[in-house]
Amino acid sequence: MFRINPASGKAIYEQIMEQVKEAAWKGYLKPGDALPSVRKLALSLNVTPNTVAKAYQLLEKEKVIITIRGKGAFLAENASQEVDKGKMQEIKISLKEILSELRYEGYDEKKIASLIHEIYQDLEG
Repeated sequence: MFRINPASGKAIYEQIMEQVKEAAWKGYLKPGDALPSVRKLALSLNVTPNTVAKAYQLLEKEKVIITIRGKGAFLAENASQEVDKGKMQEIKISLKEILSELRYEGYDEKKIASLIHEIYQDLEG
């Protein structure tokens, strides 16, 4: 289910977090589904248990998973909503950068809105 790309430039724990979030967002993991144990996932990915534990701790802090001592880690009930919030935040950051660049190039709000509408129409087919 999970794979590590050593050439990605991202920390391994971040790759694990992204993959759990993506699985939740796409519906591959459902609320209440168990995640592999820290030790089992560490063995399958050939990483240290501390790396997996860090990913799980941060996912729990973000309310994507819950951990129950002695039972394991499970996808939280509102995981997809929490992941969606995070994705929307990432999109906002990306759009802000693009819009800042367009404004720097002299595009006004009307021209930017027209460009966005045109791109949206292209996507609709």
